[in-house]
Amino acid sequence: MTTTTAITLRRARLALGLFLSALSAALALALATSPANAQEPARLPFTATLSNTAPLAFGMDQESVAAALSAPLTYVRGSPGNETFVVIRMVNGDGFLFRKDPLYLQFRHGRLTGWKGNWSRDWLWRNKAIF
Repeated sequence: MTTTTAITLRRARLALGLFLSALSAALALALATSPANAQEPARLPFTATLSNTAPLAFGMDQESVAAALSAPLTYVRGSPGNETFVVIRMVNGDGFLFRKDPLYLQFRHGRLTGWKGNWSRDWLWRNKAIF
């Protein structure tokens, strides 16, 4: 056997040994970190994954809505008891910039019957008094 063949064989054995030791270490680590009786985590209900993050519920009165949103309600239109209000919320926009997003609230007979966020900017010129 020549010396180059012997060196090549030694390198191959060394590489195989390193590979096997790394494989056994990874296998031991995987077995040590995963318990044998691991259970699948409980899945969240579908409603917990929705993007509606406003803490509102149908039937709330005006005071509880203002308290839930931590912001005052601004009258937009409607007769007493059947009004539409808007709340200007400061929402985190791109990066560290905040933007003002209006949330319109519809009340019927003094109770909350619906709400809608408006992300369009074409209405800004109409009512500058709400800012």
